[in-house]
Amino acid sequence: MKKILDLISEEVQKGFEKAGYAPELGRVTISNRPDLCEYQCNGAMAGAKQYKKAPIMIANDVAAALAGSEVFSKVAAVAPGFLNLDVREAFLTSYLKGMESHAKFGLEMPKNPEKVIIDYGGPNIAKPLHVGHLRSAVIGESVKRILRYCGHEVIGDIHMGDWGQPLGLVITELREHQPDLIYFDESYTGEYPKEAPFTVSELEELYPTASKKSKEDEAYKARAMEVTYKMQSGVRGYRAIWKHILEVSVADLRKNYANLNVDFDLWKGESDVHDLIPDMVAYMKEEGYAHESEGALVVDVKEDTDTKEIPPCMILKSDGAALYNTTDLATILERMNTMHPDRLIYLTDKRQELYFEQVFRCARKTKLVTPKTRLDWIGFGTMNGKDGKPFKTRDGGVMRLDLLVKETTDEMYRKITENREMPEEEAKKTAKLIALSALKYGDLSNQASKDYAFDIERFTSFEGDTGPYILYTIVRIKSILAKFKEQGGSLAELELKDAGSGAEKALVMQLTAFNSAMEGACAEIAPHRICAYIYDLANAFNRFYHETKILAEEDNGKKEGLLALLVLTRDVLETCIDVLGFGAPERM
Repeated sequence: MKKILDLISEEVQKGFEKAGYAPELGRVTISNRPDLCEYQCNGAMAGAKQYKKAPIMIANDVAAALAGSEVFSKVAAVAPGFLNLDVREAFLTSYLKGMESHAKFGLEMPKNPEKVIIDYGGPNIAKPLHVGHLRSAVIGESVKRILRYCGHEVIGDIHMGDWGQPLGLVITELREHQPDLIYFDESYTGEYPKEAPFTVSELEELYPTASKKSKEDEAYKARAMEVTYKMQSGVRGYRAIWKHILEVSVADLRKNYANLNVDFDLWKGESDVHDLIPDMVAYMKEEGYAHESEGALVVDVKEDTDTKEIPPCMILKSDGAALYNTTDLATILERMNTMHPDRLIYLTDKRQELYFEQVFRCARKTKLVTPKTRLDWIGFGTMNGKDGKPFKTRDGGVMRLDLLVKETTDEMYRKITENREMPEEEAKKTAKLIALSALKYGDLSNQASKDYAFDIERFTSFEGDTGPYILYTIVRIKSILAKFKEQGGSLAELELKDAGSGAEKALVMQLTAFNSAMEGACAEIAPHRICAYIYDLANAFNRFYHETKILAEEDNGKKEGLLALLVLTRDVLETCIDVLGFGAPERM
């Protein structure tokens, strides 16, 4: 099903052609002066030089050619050469009926769908998630859902940090606390316990202590490096401890991400490609891509067209140790060999721009990817406090993500129970849904690359450009439809009627823009476009609601047409919030 703007443009192009002008001049846009018209075309201005005519003359010719059009109720040529256009209600209703009857509201599926792997999340095991992990999870989940909705095969990979020096530090500190654990007896040959010798809370306390010690005590740091080497080399006890850390951490991560309605298809980490690194390094040496520089192994990725310095991509440090670059390149190799994606998308802090430029260039130069493989990086900004500085707890520390979710949920519970009576369990469930909308919409409504200020009072407000406002609009629609059913009405028998003027037509026009908004969000990898669309749609509906009798409408045919419009509005809004990664309650 074609986008509404394309259909309107095709009609105007016919008018240009009928009037003797190039049809490509008939491209239509939404009017930037809605007080004057609904759509506009500036093609006459562009054609003036080509046809050596005043723009208004061309516009008048086209307006005459479009007289009697079944698409337009008004075509006006306006000096110096604009075409102001209003569309017929019957045309809009026909388009809405097409949306209603087609899967995904008529969104056109790609002729050549891509297989896409999205690398997002990126937590380190043995550490709690903090607010810095929010944006990667929220944006990545939404991008995954948008691309899937638009017809692509998408695989989400959490890509955990589970193999490097931080793990050596954690195991070293564990040994300080529990030196008699059999895991540290390298002569032990029996079976190791199935249960971990620590809880997730105990585990999370080990890393900060170990990290602080390693910065102050060189001997401690050396022991941690030795432990890291033993773990990575496969020493039984250390590898068994590492597996316990992984199991305990992943169980906790799954719970925390589930609370954010974030779900990964793959729970892979750096350890999954450890065994691929030696062969990959040998290949890069043999093919002449990698060379030694100051003892390290590097691949030059600078290009003649560069206007800024791009350092070489380091593959191995001077002591032969692998780096993040190494594991990321090995991960690309593994993904290409096992899943054959057309596209790889990475989400990280925007400060990693240079790093991904180096890695992507290295992957292309060393032919780890095909020439057609798309490599995309989305760098997101920082979530700040209202003071404009990185978000902190009241005592100045980095806030845990689960505490942020809890604080937001508690605030929503307070607002719900203050304003109405509701059973406690329902109030808690509803508060959780609304809190999730507040957090996710508050993040996603901003362009990913921009920093934003987290303001719990604004984000949890039921007014303005917020998640709770969007949910309140959906619940308002559900309430009206529920009352209609209580009165004996059937939603299945409703049928759209030609829209009236004013607020009703404005709502219809906003609904017809759904496909353009979804396609644009997919093409630009931009969830904020969906947020902007549903905010406009919610505003259009609420204006319509306040200006229109719906259940009180005495003409049954008209009433049923209005209710059919409500059903479609609800369905479009719920589809949009689903691709943003949250849902709506039945009542608020």
